[in-house]
Amino acid sequence: MKIEYLGHSCFKLTESTGTSVVCDPYDPSVGYEMPRLTADAVTVSHKHYDHDYINAVDGSPTVIDRECSQDLSGVEINAIKSFHDGQRGKARGENVIFKFRMDGIDICHLGDLGEACSSELIDLLLPVNVLLIPVGGTYTIDAEMAKEYVDRIMPDVVIPMHYREKGCTLDIDKVDEFIGLFDKECVEEIDGGELELMRSDLSGDTKVIVFRRR
Repeated sequence: MKIEYLGHSCFKLTESTGTSVVCDPYDPSVGYEMPRLTADAVTVSHKHYDHDYINAVDGSPTVIDRECSQDLSGVEINAIKSFHDGQRGKARGENVIFKFRMDGIDICHLGDLGEACSSELIDLLLPVNVLLIPVGGTYTIDAEMAKEYVDRIMPDVVIPMHYREKGCTLDIDKVDEFIGLFDKECVEEIDGGELELMRSDLSGDTKVIVFRRR
């Protein structure tokens, strides 16, 4: 499978069969240029402009924006309700977490998760091979809470998202605080925004991958 990081919390996930999903496309007012895309489906974690810009995806993709389970041409998709804040949604509403199974790999996109780590939520999420996790704080969990999620979930690959890069208009932290919580040998920086994974690439040891987009 292929993972493409498109900035902010947006990824394009593509199975070897060609079935593809775009997660949380963002309005360019975030400060980044959102590329034009095609995909079989678009997932939306919540209805905020920096996560639900579905017009960026051409054609007629299936839009999934609520709790459900479905099969998309052999790709299993499970959407799990959670909260955008630590007050059970009273401050910023609900958030949908998406789990995908592609080429035998379990991928979890946490969206704009804001609630503290709990055993109940962890049980709903497991197993996870690849964890796409917000780390910038302010509107989501911060670096320390993200690290707690990683320690509890124990994925093979962690890819941080929703952090401040050059041009970002949002008051969120850079990725440095998050990656600073890991031993240096556990962190890999990749130039560009693409990663291809096979089930055999997963070692069982957690690795943090940071995309340095051009």
